[in-house]
Amino acid sequence: MSSSVSSVVNGGISFWYADDGFPAVREPLGGDASADVVIVGGGYTGLWTAYYLKKAVPFLRITVLEQKFCGYGASGRNGGWLYNGIAGRDRYAKLHGREAAVRLQKVMNETVDEVVRAADEEGIEADIHKGGVLEVATTPAQLVRLKAFHELELSYGEKDRELYGAGETARRIRVADAVGSTWTPHGARLHPVKLVKGLAAAVEALGVTIHELTPVAEIRPKHAVTPYGTVRAPYILRCTEGFTASLKGQRRTWLPMNSSMIATEPLTDEQWESVGWDGREALGDMAHAYMYAQRTADGRIALGGRGVPYRFGSKTDNDGRTQAATVEALREILVRFFPSLAGVGIEHAWSGVLGVPRDWCATVTLDRSTGLGWAGGYVGSGVATTNLAARTLRDLVQFDSGQGGRTELTDLPWVGHKVRKWEPEPFRWLGVQGMYATYRAADRRERATYSAESSKLAQFADRVAGRH
Repeated sequence: MSSSVSSVVNGGISFWYADDGFPAVREPLGGDASADVVIVGGGYTGLWTAYYLKKAVPFLRITVLEQKFCGYGASGRNGGWLYNGIAGRDRYAKLHGREAAVRLQKVMNETVDEVVRAADEEGIEADIHKGGVLEVATTPAQLVRLKAFHELELSYGEKDRELYGAGETARRIRVADAVGSTWTPHGARLHPVKLVKGLAAAVEALGVTIHELTPVAEIRPKHAVTPYGTVRAPYILRCTEGFTASLKGQRRTWLPMNSSMIATEPLTDEQWESVGWDGREALGDMAHAYMYAQRTADGRIALGGRGVPYRFGSKTDNDGRTQAATVEALREILVRFFPSLAGVGIEHAWSGVLGVPRDWCATVTLDRSTGLGWAGGYVGSGVATTNLAARTLRDLVQFDSGQGGRTELTDLPWVGHKVRKWEPEPFRWLGVQGMYATYRAADRRERATYSAESSKLAQFADRVAGRH
């Protein structure tokens, strides 16, 4: 039976928490304290950083401060795409040369396997299935972009990527009107919450202190200020991604971009037969306002897209609640891709924010003059990038404190990258709303005209966004 929007479980953080249960909340900070390293934010970036730092230097006193509970933000709400994409690679190639960007891509490819390895080593059962990533084209214009994207990835050293025509695409997954696809083995689907809960437990077992229900209001050199006291440390690492704007002085640093998801009821064997998807690849497309999806371990389709992209004043959502129009728009994408699922029920909808820098480039930095560090701006590709960022922060802290030298990671082109702030309101709200309305209009025009030429609307939106 088809679900009405009113019957869908909306919010509750995410389907992943409804599936795996909420964690027992850890104690908040009990007063002023000290540490060697303070990590602000208990998502993937903060937890991976604590994990790798503590493994490398066991005597370090590391404290993680989290405003709600570990995994409350994007780490517990994402689409479960563990893949090798990194925001800003092409710009880094222009700034630092092709070879530097090729090195960055190489370590991103390796990062997918590192997450799988670390989860296995720590006994974290996160429903990881390494089926790669399949991105499909459903119009002539998308096919032109897909082929160009495929060639670009090959030029960055990804020699094991494959290009498929309509027939081979259909043998993998039966997406309506698919005219081609590109597949990389450097990707996996996973259960985001099982990963973040397992990682938090592993970090705690190593001796890291985690305080939840402890919002940090201000970060300054050697100080993380909370309502319950201040934690002092030589190194304060900001790992707050889409919630960065809530910190004092950071309102315009990274824009909290909203992304929304739906999860279907479990599909029957007959429904899966109609869809295919036996390889359980992470699935995306080449639309300007793109979608992303996975086949979950319990036989559902979890599918996401931008929805309402941004809230005025860099506000973040209320526990993942999603507008009815967004739920319906995502359902329309699902049925357009898989018409045989027109009657399938939608059981859950939710939203979350991801961090978007003004130039759409992910970065990792440690300011050696202040001891302040940060990583983020992943623009939606954070499930893997957080791991690389964490290992890079580890190396930067070890280098700065004299416990290590420069490494392959500290010399990557995204280290120390600086970017200007976003425009003040109302300009950033108007810009982002207009940008995504234009992308959606470009997608509609390409479907209607069936032209092989990408809509000029999208090119205009790219320029406005600063993506090229």
